[in-house]
Amino acid sequence: MDEQRRRLIRLAAGGTALAVLGGYYVISDDLTRVAQAQTRKDGRSRLPPGQRVLKALKPMGGEPGDPSLERFQLRVHGEVDAPFTLTFADLLAMPQTELAVDVHCVTGWSVMDAKAKGVRLMDLAERAKVKPSARHVVFEAAHGYTANVPLREALSPKVMVMRELNGAPLPRTHGGPARALVPDLYFWKSAKWLTGIKFVARDEPGFWETRGYHNHGDPWREERYG
Repeated sequence: MDEQRRRLIRLAAGGTALAVLGGYYVISDDLTRVAQAQTRKDGRSRLPPGQRVLKALKPMGGEPGDPSLERFQLRVHGEVDAPFTLTFADLLAMPQTELAVDVHCVTGWSVMDAKAKGVRLMDLAERAKVKPSARHVVFEAAHGYTANVPLREALSPKVMVMRELNGAPLPRTHGGPARALVPDLYFWKSAKWLTGIKFVARDEPGFWETRGYHNHGDPWREERYG
């Protein structure tokens, strides 16, 4: 028996082992039961069906973007009257919001009460003066990755450009220096290594949506695949 297998068996003794993208992570059965017993303010179960709880957020791959804060730029554009581009210093100068959020990955794991800090998308939208013609938001990220979200959901107070995780700068493996955060949709919608936010009149399905994933991605409806 090799060391990796011995380590997996030791980990699984405290929960259930889950294989994700070639790595093994341990589900907390206790935290899963607690979350399943809780109810959100909207009446839905706190834990969507088919999900099990991890203790910490796990990186889910992708090709990282430029980690340099000095070269960071976030373009806000599209169906707006006042497009603009933010440097990282500009992002820091905007009003900051800190929230405890639950995130849900399409592969079946969830993390509860992740501490996220950043700038609400609704504040960026107000500054950009979004036109009445806008119906969707497209998150643009490194290497051409995109993810689409209906405007009405993107303007939720919980949706943000996230730059901190649990009190520390967002790690590059999680999309740092900044990523989108859309906690009420599957986590692939929360584009990592964010470079732009585009408001559009017509829906523009993104990277995973054009490869078989569901166009909307509601975890409570298990909208995993199209």
